[in-house]
Amino acid sequence: MEDANILFAFLLTLFAGLSTGIGSLMAFMSKGFNPKFLAGSLGFSAGVMIYVSFVEILDEAKESLMENYGDSTGYLLTVIAFFSGIALIAVIDKLVPSFENPHELKCVEDCDEKLKDRKLMRMGVMSALAIAIHNFPEGLATFMAAIENPALGVSIAIAIAIHNIPEGIAVSVPIYYATKSRKKAFWFSFASGLAEPLGALVGYYLLLQFFSPALFGTVFAGVAGIMVFISLDELLPTAEKYGEHHIAIYGLVSGMAVMAVSLLMLQ
Repeated sequence: MEDANILFAFLLTLFAGLSTGIGSLMAFMSKGFNPKFLAGSLGFSAGVMIYVSFVEILDEAKESLMENYGDSTGYLLTVIAFFSGIALIAVIDKLVPSFENPHELKCVEDCDEKLKDRKLMRMGVMSALAIAIHNFPEGLATFMAAIENPALGVSIAIAIAIHNIPEGIAVSVPIYYATKSRKKAFWFSFASGLAEPLGALVGYYLLLQFFSPALFGTVFAGVAGIMVFISLDELLPTAEKYGEHHIAIYGLVSGMAVMAVSLLMLQ
C-alpha cells in the first residue's frame, strides 16, 4: 500500500474532523447563518452517505467476503458486519448522556437557564469526551473508504464534514455558556474534531497491520452500517430541525443523484 495513499486518506479525515470549527464560527455569526441552506446541505450529505453505503461500500464488502468464504457464508457475514456497525454507533450514542451528547442539538436562545448552574470543568471535559467518542468511528470510516478508493473517500469526507458543522454548533454553545468565552468555545469545538484523525491513526496502526481481503470486507460492511445510522439518526432529523421537511428530502435526493452520476463517471 503506497504511503501517498495513506497520507491522502489521513488528510481527508483531518479535513472532515476539523470542520467542527466551522460550525462553532456559524453559531456566533447569526447574521450570515442560513438555516435552510444548512438543512439542504445536511440532507445532501445524508443522500451521499446512504447511496454510497448501499450501492458501493456494502457491495464491495460483500464481494470481498464472498470471495473468501463462499457465497452463502460471505453474504451472511456481510449482513452481520453491517448491523454490527449500526449497533456499535447506536450503543455509543445511547451511552453518552443527552446533555453532553453533541448529537442532541441545543440552541443559543434556550441554553442560558439550563446551563447556568453547570460547572466549567465538567462541561469542558464531558463535552470534549462526548464528541471524541462520537467522532472516532466516523474517522475510521472516512480513512478506510479513502484507502480503498480515493475518489470515494473525497465524497465521504465532504459528507462527514457537512455533518460535523451542526455538531460543532452543538459542542460550542454549551462551552460558551459555561465559560462566557467565544474563543474557548471555538477552540474546544475545533479541537474536538481531532478525534476523527485519531480514528484514522488507529485504523492504520491496528487494522492495516493485519490487512486482508476478509478483514477489509468485514470493516467495510461495518463502515456502511455506521454511515447509514449517522444519516438516519442524525443528519436527516437535524436537517428538519434547521429547515423544512421538503428541503431536507430534496437535499437527500440531490445527494443520491450526484453520487450516482459520479460513480457512473468512474466506471
